[in-house]
Amino acid sequence: MTARDEGEEPASPAPRPRQRKQVLLRLDPAMHDALARWAADELRSTNAQIDYLLRRALKEAGRLPGEARPHPRRGRPPREDG
Repeated sequence: MTARDEGEEPASPAPRPRQRKQVLLRLDPAMHDALARWAADELRSTNAQIDYLLRRALKEAGRLPGEARPHPRRGRPPREDG
């Protein structure tokens, strides 16, 4: 007998974590170089800089989806005082 036969709700599968989408982006070489320099100035990768700028533009335009996860923090975790 299954859970359904006994009138119980079947167990739902565990939700899978959403994976980040990969996108091929074609940029003018001068724009890429400028983005790479800007990213280096802010200690980000070029990819992280593009993600940051797109998130900021979406937020300013009121188009950032509520279910969008925050950008993952990189680097050393904060020090715990104790």
